[in-house]
Amino acid sequence: MIRREFLQLSVGLVALGCQPPSTKSSRRLRFAVASDGHYGQAKTDYKAYHENIIKYFKQERAEKGLDFVVFNGDLFHDNIQFLPEVKQYFDQLGFPYYVTRGNHDHVTPAQWRETWGYDLNHSVEIGKNAIILADTSNEKGEYLCPDIPWIDAQLAKFTKKEHVFLFMHIPAKLWSEHGTTCPELEKTLAKYPNLRAMFHGHDHAIDMGKTLSKPAFFDGHFGGNWGVDYKGYRIVEARSSSSCYTFQWNPEKQLKINEQVF
Repeated sequence: MIRREFLQLSVGLVALGCQPPSTKSSRRLRFAVASDGHYGQAKTDYKAYHENIIKYFKQERAEKGLDFVVFNGDLFHDNIQFLPEVKQYFDQLGFPYYVTRGNHDHVTPAQWRETWGYDLNHSVEIGKNAIILADTSNEKGEYLCPDIPWIDAQLAKFTKKEHVFLFMHIPAKLWSEHGTTCPELEKTLAKYPNLRAMFHGHDHAIDMGKTLSKPAFFDGHFGGNWGVDYKGYRIVEARSSSSCYTFQWNPEKQLKINEQVF
């Protein structure tokens, strides 16, 4: 695997270099992001992909610690009959996880709420931190901008949190053909210094960082039939009140694809 270099972000991302290894006692929060499992997609080994991702996250939790996981969209592939099955896999984690809707998750707001117990737009306080889960599609699978006034209200509510992280399946910028253009979102996000980063799925071929007034990180894919040539996930650690660290992980080769402090 050729090492991929991050775009140097305007908010002051620096190369990792001499950063010491993280320990459970030295970090304040550690979570994983995985996207695009596409449970039920024809001609893919989707059950094995889900068995593997659950196994990997249980290992991460036991060996290095994980506070939660976010499955960032395209949980299943088009047919809602697969929704209960994919939830059964996620429930095997045995610790907190959260989900966003992707464009292949053809589900109504009511069906979503009945399955997961919360709305398509949802936020969670996690101690001194918070996460925002924003919807970027609909039952038809269209690419949409998120509800920017709602995101603004959540960020305003969380201004005293040390770290806030935003999760949206579809990116709000055309870094490839797989995105949207939402200029008002960039202005909104720039107002909140404790919003550390946003996280996207959707584009299986991107597993690195971009910027949209804030760092924006992709995590490739852990299912589906296209994209980067491995099935992996992203790890994020909050190490202090002002410093976070992230890397993309290839679990099969036990290999960091990239790493960054932000």
